[in-house]
Amino acid sequence: MNPRTPRSRVGHDRWLVSYADFITLMFAFFVVLYAFARDDQRKQMQVSAAIDSAFHSMGAYSKLSDRLPQTMSGPTGKPANHSAEADVIAPGQIRDDLMRLREDLDRTLSTQISAHTVSIEMGRDGLVISLREAGFFDSGSAVPKPAAMPALRSIAHKLGALPYDIRIEGHTDNAPIHTAEFDSNWDLSSARATRIARLFIEIKAIPPDRISAAGYAEFHPIASNDTAEGRAQNRRVDLVVMPRIKLDFAATQSSRQSDGWKRITDGDAPGALP
Repeated sequence: MNPRTPRSRVGHDRWLVSYADFITLMFAFFVVLYAFARDDQRKQMQVSAAIDSAFHSMGAYSKLSDRLPQTMSGPTGKPANHSAEADVIAPGQIRDDLMRLREDLDRTLSTQISAHTVSIEMGRDGLVISLREAGFFDSGSAVPKPAAMPALRSIAHKLGALPYDIRIEGHTDNAPIHTAEFDSNWDLSSARATRIARLFIEIKAIPPDRISAAGYAEFHPIASNDTAEGRAQNRRVDLVVMPRIKLDFAATQSSRQSDGWKRITDGDAPGALP
């Protein structure tokens, strides 16, 4: 009697191993895609905010920009949670902040505005608060008048309540100056801008990293230098409230170089490698 041949037991659940491996790989794949998508979304938001802000400053503001996510909150506009996106403020928020600031300054500086020693208007780069020499400086001096100090302090604290950069610009008329203290209008305009910047920092109204100062001498006039009235308007210090929009140009350039190299190696560009 021949012994029976034992039956081989074939497992029917081995497919689960391959299936589990497949699901794991798919999960990792989608995680990577999600990570890339989040990074692209941040960059797209930065570029979109910068473009929209530029069009808004030229009077071509698009209502679509109001749909960008708001990153600022609270009456002072300070970031609730600082993150990579917190440096990008939606153009709609920028517009509202600057309009509220202008209205507030109009009320606070109504006396100076009526006396034509202060003017406030929207400029190419942001809100411009123009301080005329007649109300804030003696002729040929970079030291603010004592009577102007309360107005300067008030302006500084109101500017410090918003998270925007302040560029302080010194301007003169085209009348040459040569004194023991200043050799030219370049020196005078730079000294006035720097003195206002130091004042804002000393009273701790605005963080130093948000302030810059520059002297433009007589080369950025807002009126004709042919009349005494025009020259008086040109002798000024402008406080420019500028939205801070960060763009990673280095990363953009690196990405473009990588794309260009890929096109060359793939043979899709003129002069491609064989």
